[in-house]
Amino acid sequence: MAPSILNVAIITKIGSSEADRAAVKVASLLNKRKIKVYTVLPFVIEDAMPIKPDELKDIKLDLVFAIGGDGTTLRAFRTLPGRVPLFSINSGGHRGILSEIDTESIEDGVGTILAGRYLYDCRIRIQASVNGKLFPPVLNDILVVRVNLTRTPLLSLTLMGDEIKQRMDGLVVSTPTGSTGHSFSVGGPVLHEGMSCLSLTPIASVNRMPQLVIPLEEIIIRSTYESHLILDGQETFKIQADDPIKIMRCSDDAIFLRLQKKGMRQLAKLGFSRFGF
Repeated sequence: MAPSILNVAIITKIGSSEADRAAVKVASLLNKRKIKVYTVLPFVIEDAMPIKPDELKDIKLDLVFAIGGDGTTLRAFRTLPGRVPLFSINSGGHRGILSEIDTESIEDGVGTILAGRYLYDCRIRIQASVNGKLFPPVLNDILVVRVNLTRTPLLSLTLMGDEIKQRMDGLVVSTPTGSTGHSFSVGGPVLHEGMSCLSLTPIASVNRMPQLVIPLEEIIIRSTYESHLILDGQETFKIQADDPIKIMRCSDDAIFLRLQKKGMRQLAKLGFSRFGF
């Protein structure tokens, strides 16, 4: 028996009128079923409680709707508390690789959810820490890249008891979910989203260091020059030279609420469905 859905939050793509209209429709369907609806600022509608993103952790939520593109879903997972499930609706996104439905299917999708006909899709997340400061968990990837474009740093990677040193512009540390993101754009492999591993994709390695797929273990990265630490391509932090960047698995996985199971969901969203996925 599916658990009751009593409290729901809606997060929308900022500045998108299309996403706002879709959110109004979702909220209307939920209100008809007497479900408490919260909207994350700056999005505000009648019959819903507006809250700040950092207030999500103070509410017992049963489900979150992320309405927009993949960027909205990634942003939502960096603010959600614990293991709150998320349902992603593509509205104004390019491919909507992470989404389950588009705006044309909202009524059927919400009805199916409220009828309890859904399943959970768990995905690993990773987190970085530097000198004791813990950064928000990411679903896709962590990018370490040089700040000074005229100097190529020497990057040190410590993993599984070994140290690798290579001169390169940067490094993408990607989850299987994020393997279709920045890693893929610079030649990295596409990993099945259900795997428990990480991919390391060098950027402009002087000695052409190969891409690596490694077990899900802690990694420590140091750069001889100042670096940018970029989370999911959305948040950037400056890291001083030689500061150790520790990357580890987040204790809480991301949980997608899905309406149907697919074997190679991300490959299909990339346009490879002609292979039968």
